[in-house]
Amino acid sequence: MKKAVILAAGDSTRLLPLSANQPKHVLPIAGKPLIFHTLEALEKAGIRETLVVYGYQASKLREAVETRAWKMKISFVDQKERKGTAHAAGYAKKFVGKSNAILMYGDVMVGPNTFEGLIERHKKRKFDLTLSVKPIENPSAYGVVKVQRGKAKALIEKPEPEQMVSDLVNAGIYAISYPIWEAIEKTELSPRGEYEITDSISMLIEKGNVGAYSLPSWWLDIGKPWDLLEANRLCLEQLERRVEGTVEDGATVKGKVIVEEGTLMKSGAYIEGPVFIDGESVIGPNCYIRPHTSLGKRVKIGNAVEIKNSIIMNDTNVGHLSYVGDSIIGQRSNFGAGTITANLRHDNETIFATVKGERINSGRRKLGAIIGDDVKTGIGTSISPGVVLHQGSQTGVGVIVKRDIAPYKLVTVKQDQSIMDVERR
Repeated sequence: MKKAVILAAGDSTRLLPLSANQPKHVLPIAGKPLIFHTLEALEKAGIRETLVVYGYQASKLREAVETRAWKMKISFVDQKERKGTAHAAGYAKKFVGKSNAILMYGDVMVGPNTFEGLIERHKKRKFDLTLSVKPIENPSAYGVVKVQRGKAKALIEKPEPEQMVSDLVNAGIYAISYPIWEAIEKTELSPRGEYEITDSISMLIEKGNVGAYSLPSWWLDIGKPWDLLEANRLCLEQLERRVEGTVEDGATVKGKVIVEEGTLMKSGAYIEGPVFIDGESVIGPNCYIRPHTSLGKRVKIGNAVEIKNSIIMNDTNVGHLSYVGDSIIGQRSNFGAGTITANLRHDNETIFATVKGERINSGRRKLGAIIGDDVKTGIGTSISPGVVLHQGSQTGVGVIVKRDIAPYKLVTVKQDQSIMDVERR
């Protein structure tokens, strides 16, 4: 199997505001765009040609992929009208032809050796299609797969409680053969008005020759902002230490840390891996970068700043005396001195955040702020757990941010002041 197809045309609305200016597939995870992790794994598994079906902010996705040289050939096709995953997959029929291929969603991430095992299973058992499955604690939001003796017997999308036939979810990674194209041609519009690849797969399941492959390692569906933090954590754990930047005397770099060329680590900086710091950044002096943090290019971390389990994107500055915990910060943002992102509720309950206008339980006991591009905070700004600051928003001096801030809005504080004489000495 030498070909792969990545479906990456979605509009990325669940990742807003982080995806306001770029598709989610190029959001950074452990120092590289999300899609790079998949492309590298496909190359390692022996894939020689990959087709990316894109749509939302297509030029930025293509530009990101083409910034580096790949061993395999990568081509692109634009799904100009987004009519569903089966419609998107249909763009790959000519590319794949009668070959076997990997077909997958562009917003899923997997651990090591996933593709090798899937390819081997599909080749050995000669299935019409092999779908990947993963057991999870609460599968209700996904497609649940019933499996018997290594074959898929049913695929139920977002099942009702009485339809919970297993805890295995459809992982969105398939090994396909020619029968999938016949099924796609017969697929009808779903109730939500799209052509769904899961409906096509269900047709093949009814014929009785669809395999189920249990993933050998971790799997993540990057559907909400905090999923980026979990992916970042898992990928950073796989790092090998490499320090190519300048580390001044008095700076400490412990554990699995990557510091790219051109970065300056000033005296008093304490870096505790796993951590990734991209090039041309300035860290410190006298700051603390805690585990599972990724910093982009040209990031500046000031004096007496603490960063923990966070992603900070290119050209963002975190001013002195600030704290960033369990947060994601977009590009070109600027934190005024003393900006604090709270990441824990006093009652220790899980934290809610807004996704597509709906309040969602993140399931995380610790979650800080989700901050878009070009955001500016005034000195002394305090941000409550799970708050979203959309792109271009700003805060004034001493603002306590308890609710989300819409794009390009400025929030200030009204103060009542009194002026009195003071005793002269």
